[in-house]
Amino acid sequence: MIGTKFRLKNTPPQHVLDLEPGSTSADWRRHANGGGWVFRTAKVAETAYIGPNAVVYGTAEVLDRAKVCDHAWVGGNARVCGRARVYGDALVDDNAVISGNAEVCDGAAVYGNAVVCGNAAVFSTAKVFGRAKVFDRAAICGDAEVCGDAEVFDYAKIYGNAVVYGSARVCENAAVFGNAEVGGRAQISGDARINE
Repeated sequence: MIGTKFRLKNTPPQHVLDLEPGSTSADWRRHANGGGWVFRTAKVAETAYIGPNAVVYGTAEVLDRAKVCDHAWVGGNARVCGRARVYGDALVDDNAVISGNAEVCDGAAVYGNAVVCGNAAVFSTAKVFGRAKVFDRAAICGDAEVCGDAEVFDYAKIYGNAVVYGSARVCENAAVFGNAEVGGRAQISGDARINE
């Protein structure tokens, strides 16, 4: 409609209030850049974008030009910074860090002390947790999991129902997929393809 302004409601929905037990509408505010919900103890830079249905809670930080869009949630002590994007129904929680140009999207979850940075992407319903690190241009997708102290980097891809755990490293152009599991101190590199 011409001449009609879009106006956001100032009362958080119940599912937002439930993220911080005992919180009231007064504990939440709409972020000026995007209109998403921010809890009073969370820190969001003016330059960051929080979409109208996105939520930042706990003592989480969204800094720089980072974006949290759609129905994504960033909570706990998590930090999203640089030009990183969290969107779809993604969750970033605990002490996780998403930085650089990294993306976490769809129904993916990054939590624990995990780090996703550089131009890495975590999507579909993939999970990265523990002290795992995903960086460079690595991609984690499908129902894959990267956990423990595992590292996935360069152009490596983990997908399907694959699990990379322990102190394993997957790098270069390697791919781990299907129902494969790579753990311990394994190192998968080059153009290796691990499928089970």
